[in-house]
Amino acid sequence: MTLERSRTAPTDLTADEIELLGKELDAIRQDVLDTRGARDAAYIRRLVLAHKVLELGSRAVLLNSRRKSAWVLGTAGLTVAKILDNMEIGHNVLHGQWDWMRDPKIHSTTWDWDHASPPKQWQRAHNDRHHKNTNIVGMDNDLGYGIMRVDEAQEWQRRHLVQPVWNFVTACIFEYGIAMFDLDLGDHIRDKRQMSPEKKVEVQATLTKIRKLAVKDYVIHPVLSGRSWRSTMAANATANLVRNLWSHSIIMCGHFPEGVSTFEQPAVNEKETKGEWYIRQMLGSANISGSRAMHLMAGNLSHQIEHHIFPDLPSNRYVEIAPKVRAVFDKFDLDYNSRPLVKQVASAWHKVVRLSLPNGWLAETNRRNLIPQLRRLTRA
Repeated sequence: MTLERSRTAPTDLTADEIELLGKELDAIRQDVLDTRGARDAAYIRRLVLAHKVLELGSRAVLLNSRRKSAWVLGTAGLTVAKILDNMEIGHNVLHGQWDWMRDPKIHSTTWDWDHASPPKQWQRAHNDRHHKNTNIVGMDNDLGYGIMRVDEAQEWQRRHLVQPVWNFVTACIFEYGIAMFDLDLGDHIRDKRQMSPEKKVEVQATLTKIRKLAVKDYVIHPVLSGRSWRSTMAANATANLVRNLWSHSIIMCGHFPEGVSTFEQPAVNEKETKGEWYIRQMLGSANISGSRAMHLMAGNLSHQIEHHIFPDLPSNRYVEIAPKVRAVFDKFDLDYNSRPLVKQVASAWHKVVRLSLPNGWLAETNRRNLIPQLRRLTRA
């Protein structure tokens, strides 16, 4: 069976080859399930504790934030704490990666985070909708966030000229953009529909969450800082802005760089096999190469390919299984899209700009990603 991309065909593997690929990836997953245990539990517990100490320590330093050194140190620490909270801890806990520990303090049903989107609404939009419909144009909200042209096959319109601007604005207010996307407010605005009682409850829950975080960052902590309240407020705003820009960059690199496949809705149906689902995740995701520290700050979404293939496995295991996953790519002649952070961010932004223009106005970069697919099509 051939999976159709909205612009070209990414693979012509036979049904038997797809089934074999699925079995090999299942074996990798099972090996992690069979070996996860005390080492993994210790990892997440240490990280949660380190995050709490870092946040509290940074906020304590910011009580004297009128001193430049205290402001810089406290702001940097708070920024790192917020990034860890959203990326390596919150995102992965809410995926249920640590539910096997049966620890009510670190469980997907009880966890809350420093993010505008309430956990249950985020889980519905991200775990269910995004991961099931990865890179399917019109069904995956994370692909272009519903406001951008994401593939050449989409008709170009003049409004697309401003999508680089929209993308930058979205990056600055990323947590609020995610909260809006999780609510699917765009559909209601476009269709001019009245909100259902259920939707009103969801909107209220989001507004309550936003208000709670705003009071903490822009009222309580500035007040506790006394005469340093202005600088403390500026520190919190800076930490939130940098966290949003970082999160947006990491997530954009996971699904939007040049060479990542997108799919048409008719190409994916209810009869999609496990192997076909695996291939869609493999070709619809991209990795970021780098150090262990970078992977930690990225929430291990720098291993976006491994995460999308195995979203429920502990994130600290992705770095271990990445070579095995890459070997499967090589065996079946599929391109493993991985580049350093700067190159991947540049590639994603290049695509944002390229698709804001009519087809052909700006050349596609990194065409090496299509070589394996084109080679197979030529052989066929």
